[in-house]
Amino acid sequence: MEGEKNLNDETASYMSKIKRAAKLLFYQRHRKPGLKGWELKKALGKDYLKIIGLLNEQLENIDLQIKTVYEGVEHTRNPTDDQLERARFYITLKSPLYTSDMTMSGWRVDDVASLVVAIAFIISKQGKASRKEVEKILEEKFPKWRVSPKINRFIKQGYLGLSKNDVLYLDWRSRAEVEQRELVKLILGKETKTEL
Repeated sequence: MEGEKNLNDETASYMSKIKRAAKLLFYQRHRKPGLKGWELKKALGKDYLKIIGLLNEQLENIDLQIKTVYEGVEHTRNPTDDQLERARFYITLKSPLYTSDMTMSGWRVDDVASLVVAIAFIISKQGKASRKEVEKILEEKFPKWRVSPKINRFIKQGYLGLSKNDVLYLDWRSRAEVEQRELVKLILGKETKTEL
């Protein structure tokens, strides 16, 4: 009887922590959504990764997922505790949006196209490209007067980062929201499982 009570208490504790984790991850603080690993650890306890895993299982039912973006690296197979504490955890879409859904959320089709071209070009340049190179590529397809403001918007939104040397790179949001391998496959015309 007492063992059953302890199990119920433990289950209730985990459910409470899962709900708290969802609230923390959905609520946007500062300019960036999500939380750092150390913030989750402080709020949820040392077993925060288990709680995040359980929440992720629940989110999969509604086509969402928790993505982990590590500082300065694309992906780590066996992250250290320090890397996990410095990583940022986000809730993102599990499958791509339909074009009509993107436009309903405030994105113009040409803005999405510009972002895709910029990201693809940066990927093709091993993750870094000068701003001038990216502007030149975009100016071939889009009005010149719109290119610089678009790049500035992508930087402000966290899709692109800009170094002191005027070099663009993929920033946290691209690493969290864009499936780079799938993007490259789509561009190359290879068959993928995703819908457009």
